[in-house]
Amino acid sequence: MTRRPVPLPQSFFDRPIAHRALHDLDAGRPENSRAAILAAVEAGYGIEIDLQMSHDGQAMVFHDYDLARLTAASGPVRQRSAVELGQINLTGGEEGIPSFAEVLDIVAGRVPLLVELKDQHGAMGPHEGVMENATAEALLGYDGDVAVMSFNPHSVKEFGKHNSNLPLGLTTEAYKQEDTPLLPAATRRYLRDIPDYDRVGASFISHDVRDLDNPAVTRLKKRGVPVLCWTVRSPQVENEARKVANNVTFEGYLA
Repeated sequence: MTRRPVPLPQSFFDRPIAHRALHDLDAGRPENSRAAILAAVEAGYGIEIDLQMSHDGQAMVFHDYDLARLTAASGPVRQRSAVELGQINLTGGEEGIPSFAEVLDIVAGRVPLLVELKDQHGAMGPHEGVMENATAEALLGYDGDVAVMSFNPHSVKEFGKHNSNLPLGLTTEAYKQEDTPLLPAATRRYLRDIPDYDRVGASFISHDVRDLDNPAVTRLKKRGVPVLCWTVRSPQVENEARKVANNVTFEGYLA
C-alpha cells in the first residue's frame, strides 16, 4: 500500500537551508556540530543534517560512513557506540559527535529541520530498518517542522512505516560514474530517473544543483512537486538555482 504523501510545510520554502547546519571551521563550527546547529537557529536558517547509525542502534548526526575526515579517529561510525561517538571530538571544534536526540533538543522547533538518512550499506538496497526506527523514535513528541529524506528509496519507504505524519523526500542527483563509482551502472541508471517518487510516498525532492535540468526533475516540477537543491556555494549559483528550485541548501556563504 502506497503511503499518502504529507505536504512539506511552508517553513521549508520561506528561508534558505544551511547544509550540515551553519558550519564554519574558522569560527570553530564543524559541519553537523552543535555549534553549527545553534548558529543556524540564531540566524533563522533552516537546517539540513545527516544521520548515521551507532553500533548500539542510535541515530547520530554525522555525514560520513568513516570517522577519518571529520575527526582524529578512524573506522566506520557504526562500529562505535553512541557514548563512544559522543566522546570523539569533531576536528576544528570542541565537542563530540551529537546524537539526533541532542540536536532535536537544541533546535526545539525554532526552525525547520531537513533530515537525511544516509544509506547504511552503500548499495541503495533494502536493509533491516534499524536506523529508520531509531530516527522515528527520537522524533516522538517533537514539536517542530521536520522532513526526512534519503538517496535510498528503500530507506525513505522504511521510515514511512514508522512515522506516517512527516513529509518524506528523495535526495537525488545525476548518478554519474565519477560521483558514485561504487554503485553498479544499472543502479545508477535506475535512480537517475527518480522512478520511486510515488512508490515511497514522497512529497518533495532535493536534487543536485549541478543537474537541475535533468528531465526527471522537469517532469516532477510540472506535476507541482517541490524541488529543493544541494549544495549551493555562492550567490551566483543560488540565483541560477532559484530559476528551477523552490529553495536552496547552502554552505560557505550566507544565503
